[in-house]
Amino acid sequence: MTAFAPDSLVLNRKLPLWYQVSQSLRASILGRRPHDPLRLPTEEQLAGHYGVSVLTMRQALKELEQEGLISRHRRRGTFIEPGARRGAPRRLLGSVDAVVAQQSGERTSVIGHGRAPVPGELAEYFPGVDEVGLYRRLRRDGESGEPTNWAENALRTEVADRLDPGDLERWPMTKVLRDVLGVKIGRITDTVEATLADPATADLLQVPLLSPILHYTGVTYDADGQVVDVARIRYRGDRFSFSVTMETD
Repeated sequence: MTAFAPDSLVLNRKLPLWYQVSQSLRASILGRRPHDPLRLPTEEQLAGHYGVSVLTMRQALKELEQEGLISRHRRRGTFIEPGARRGAPRRLLGSVDAVVAQQSGERTSVIGHGRAPVPGELAEYFPGVDEVGLYRRLRRDGESGEPTNWAENALRTEVADRLDPGDLERWPMTKVLRDVLGVKIGRITDTVEATLADPATADLLQVPLLSPILHYTGVTYDADGQVVDVARIRYRGDRFSFSVTMETD
């Protein structure tokens, strides 16, 4: 049987290796295409793919098994659960792959894109810039088709002009920026706050006007400290959870 092929990963030695591997493999699983195989390579093959020890790989697989994304069978191998979907909150320890994993696993449609004047509330992120590229996407649950969130990304025009909208229907914006366009991401700052659904959000997410939603703002900086992308995502309050775990030495 052909094994599922996960994406590659550049390891950050400042974070636990097992965690980075689990998040990268998690994103690959949730972003897989319907016809991709369900069987994972062996522990040894995966360890070689990621450049880590078998023990580290085993710990990463245990994390995914506990989340219900994979099942392990003695003598048969490790398999992706056919109904694998986003479940319990993940531990976010600060890697870009964690952000990619958080964004993966839903059906995404691009509902609009083009150049526009810099929104007033984003002017601080784009000083001296008149226009940005705006991309709007609607995400739906992979099984029920129910809308879960909609996102609006404001990008520097020199980056936005290189984007293929089709890539955004397959991969999260962070992955497209890093792996497709080659943007050297320096850091990402996240803010999550409770707010009420405005008319556009209520219509897209199919919720009552002024019902509770969660508003996420993610600012992506390149290696030189310049803002590349500001993402504003509105989540249905009943379909989103956010968890941060602080690890001690």
